[in-house]
Amino acid sequence: MAMTALGTSVLALLCEKPMHPYEMYRLMLDRHEDRIVKVRPGSLYHTVARLADASLVEAVGTDREGGRPERTTYRVTRAGREALRDWIAENLGAPVNEYPRFPLALGEAHNLPRAEAVALLRTRIDTLQADLDAAESLVSHAMTEVLEVHLLDSHYLMEMARAEIRWLTRLVERLETKELTWPSEDRL
Repeated sequence: MAMTALGTSVLALLCEKPMHPYEMYRLMLDRHEDRIVKVRPGSLYHTVARLADASLVEAVGTDREGGRPERTTYRVTRAGREALRDWIAENLGAPVNEYPRFPLALGEAHNLPRAEAVALLRTRIDTLQADLDAAESLVSHAMTEVLEVHLLDSHYLMEMARAEIRWLTRLVERLETKELTWPSEDRL
């Protein structure tokens, strides 16, 4: 079975303790993991079912509270722990080119007028800064409720955002001072 990001998160959560999918969903939101893994209740239930079909997780019981639907609790199997370990080892040690769209747009930005490129880059910087401010607030609050080790991904993403903001700010300065040649100006 090909491991998805959501499947990896489910296995990791179940390594902490057995739980039902809704509990996993709430915990992922509480830890702000939805910023790095696309998670919806329906896709989470489907992922748990696929992991169970592959014997990476197993049901350990069901319970019902009041008029709520029955909830099945799952735990990770030995094969699930091994699959998680293999996925982490494969992805932690070696960079993988995920083909993000922004570097391509950046590499072709010279096809726009300089002023338009600068305006768009400033919009990106402002958006990144707003997202970073929100993330810093969320992580600060989350650190009062969860172990920091569960927030390493958020810390990494915030550092990457800071680096991108610094680099883009310098690029905008270079564009505004015309330190960089801009080919579309030569074609006009």
